[in-house]
Amino acid sequence: MPEITGVQLQKHDPERVSIFLDGVFGFGASRMLVAARNLKEGRRLTSEEIAELLRDDDIERAFGAALNFLSYRQRSKHELEVYFRRNGAEPEVVTAVLERLERMGMVDDREFAKFWIRNRLASRPRGSRALKAELRQKGLESELIDDELSNIEDEEPLAYRAAQLKLRSLATLDDRTFVTRLVGHLQRRGFPFPVAAKVARALVSERSEGQDRDELLEE
Repeated sequence: MPEITGVQLQKHDPERVSIFLDGVFGFGASRMLVAARNLKEGRRLTSEEIAELLRDDDIERAFGAALNFLSYRQRSKHELEVYFRRNGAEPEVVTAVLERLERMGMVDDREFAKFWIRNRLASRPRGSRALKAELRQKGLESELIDDELSNIEDEEPLAYRAAQLKLRSLATLDDRTFVTRLVGHLQRRGFPFPVAAKVARALVSERSEGQDRDELLEE
């Protein structure tokens, strides 16, 4: 069995330790893992122990990477799986990290759906159809998505807000073109045609009334 002959902090990353076996570099591990496994000079390791240490270190590094990935915003389980695959993580490592994150409540697709819908409705209003498509792309189950979207009872106020964000770019158009462009814009945002058309007609009416008031003031 190889013997640990050196335990040195790595210069480029003080949170990691280099383990030397029989006088040559054997492997690297986190300081936490080294302390937890009592790795010190003079200890001998079996091949099974070394394999287990390497696997556990891979899990710790993947867990740290996942925490960094999650620091930007909430993620769905599918997003994390894709992230790990792109970074070449082994399936058993991915499973271990995801289970750990789920136990900690840091990965929860239902909470992710709530977050995504809330964020979208607050900053970039979308209709239920568009929200469902986005959440499906994030890997969520249709039943879960439908359940969360059922809380949106009236899409008209959302469509009205989405339309208002578009008004400036449509300001110089005639009424017919204004309505056509606005309806198309709202439909692309996931609002059904009846809702999009109703909002567009209301806004073109408001615009006409505003123009009439301006003309009266000029007189």
